Amino acid sequence: MTGVFNHPWLSGLFADGEIAALWSAEAQLAHMIAFEAAWSRHGHLGGLWSEAEGAAAASAIAAVSLAPEELRDGTAQDGVCVPALVRLLKERTGQAAIHKGATSQDVIDTATVLSLVRSLDLIDQRLVTLGDALSDLEARFGDRPLMGRTRMQAAVPITVADRLQTWRLPLETHRDRLAQLRPRVALVQIGGAAGDRAALGVGADAMCTAIAQELGLGTTPRAWHAMRDGLAETASTLSLITGTLGKMGQDICLMAQQGIDAITLAGGGGSSAMPHKQNPVQAELLVTLARFNAVQLSGMHQALIHEQERSGAAWSLEWMLLPQMVQATGRALGGASDLTAQITSLGARDRLS
Repeated sequence: MTGVFNHPWLSGLFADGEIAALWSAEAQLAHMIAFEAAWSRHGHLGGLWSEAEGAAAASAIAAVSLAPEELRDGTAQDGVCVPALVRLLKERTGQAAIHKGATSQDVIDTATVLSLVRSLDLIDQRLVTLGDALSDLEARFGDRPLMGRTRMQAAVPITVADRLQTWRLPLETHRDRLAQLRPRVALVQIGGAAGDRAALGVGADAMCTAIAQELGLGTTPRAWHAMRDGLAETASTLSLITGTLGKMGQDICLMAQQGIDAITLAGGGGSSAMPHKQNPVQAELLVTLARFNAVQLSGMHQALIHEQERSGAAWSLEWMLLPQMVQATGRALGGASDLTAQITSLGARDRLS
């Protein structure tokens, strides 16, 4: 069974092609190979092999062509794909200066982070795009009257700008959150067997720094194998973003009701039974994705609980949840921009409802 993000027809509503490409098996495999090449290239700093041996291995690794399917059976046996990956790299390069001193979690976590930081950059760009679109709506319709509603009951008159600002202003705060979050998650994972980098000896710090710089990441004084708060914080931020967009979508659904008619949308969804209807599909999608991320967030907080120096169960739970949360957030931002472009009128023209 396929999920909604890659379903043959449901993906038409839920999928985000740009985000999906960043988390594809091909992208993840490329990130793992990049880590292994960097590990080989700089392994001499940790006394693992000579500089020449490492350079030769790194060049050979970079030239290897692997298909994601080649890791399937190994993952079924070992619970992770890295043992199979390392075996294939050694077989196809004929090099020995590969992976020694690293562990599977170093490879997979670093690959995850590389996909994540690129996704967060894209999400940040989309926050800017949506903020600009909402500012444009405010310039066009902001002075129009609108009935303020509290607890879904008519309260006192407000302006369209008052409501639009509740959609737009949190976007600026979310961008601040992303900027603060980035240095806490854009980190290479290097710990070795038990997270203490013991196999790298006195050159551990130098090797970690060199690998991090090659991959465009930061480093930490200790591996974060069992300290997952950065990923949980990322998930929280993603849920906050989609929550803001869900509030916007919910407002638009209510404003579009017959009898309220405080918004006019072009290109709404059709009904198979009632041809006269224009359903606020994109607005409803924002509500759905917000609720989806809110549910997944609890799982990411469960995944904080690692036993001792590493957990297989908590770790693999992240694999199931985080990529979906990122794609839901990207899709929500794209959908919100599409929805904003569909708005042709906002506010009361002749009366307050």
